[in-house]
Amino acid sequence: MAFLQRDLPADVPPLELTGERTLPDVPEENYWYRRHLAVYEWIAAQVVGLAVVDLACGEGYGSALLATAAAQVVGVDANPEAHAHAKARYRADNLSFERDLVENVDPGHDAIVFLQTIEHIHDPDALLASFAEAAPISYISTPNRLTLAPAGADKSDNPWHLREYTATEYRELLQPHFDSVEILGLHHAGKLRLHAFALSLGWDRFHKTLRLTKSFYDRFTPAISAEDFKLDPPEQTDLDSALDFLAICRAEARQS
Repeated sequence: MAFLQRDLPADVPPLELTGERTLPDVPEENYWYRRHLAVYEWIAAQVVGLAVVDLACGEGYGSALLATAAAQVVGVDANPEAHAHAKARYRADNLSFERDLVENVDPGHDAIVFLQTIEHIHDPDALLASFAEAAPISYISTPNRLTLAPAGADKSDNPWHLREYTATEYRELLQPHFDSVEILGLHHAGKLRLHAFALSLGWDRFHKTLRLTKSFYDRFTPAISAEDFKLDPPEQTDLDSALDFLAICRAEARQS
């Protein structure tokens, strides 16, 4: 079954959910959209007044959010449909979109944002080296293989992912390219934390037995918000249990 974005303005072409990127306005995708949005919201508070490039920006919702705080945001994506959609949907004086490869990032930005994409990249080392030359700080996220893939698997079944990382592997990938690397962990909060507790008590068996699965999740999934996720610093949590990692990578010495 194909899922398209719903209830868009007439002049905005809807995008189809393919699994390569997450989308707003698709109720069935709301969990993943809000999971991404929570990280964008946190970053927006860090980049107030800065010039930001949002690489692999996809549909454009994250670039638009960053533009509510940053002085200037450029959203970059190579996909022609995503690029056309973002330009048509999100408009602000300090927001623009370019169609290009992430490998062609230009220097001169205050911050790079690169979320949930490093796992798609054939040569991540070369790309990360270019980030360190292009901006003094990069915000780079990726899913945690330990909570995404089946136990013991090298990766999940997502066909777009070339490699997935544990916290240790992710730090080993990033550290050679930056002067400092801090990794935060994204976890469930709010009603998602309550849902996880219910699962631990046998909720899965209960809703299946009573044939409540579809009716419950048809309501529960669209109700998830960004507040149902939280970013924790490593000293407050076990990174191995995180859903996603957000790395704050600084390269100030190379920018001076």
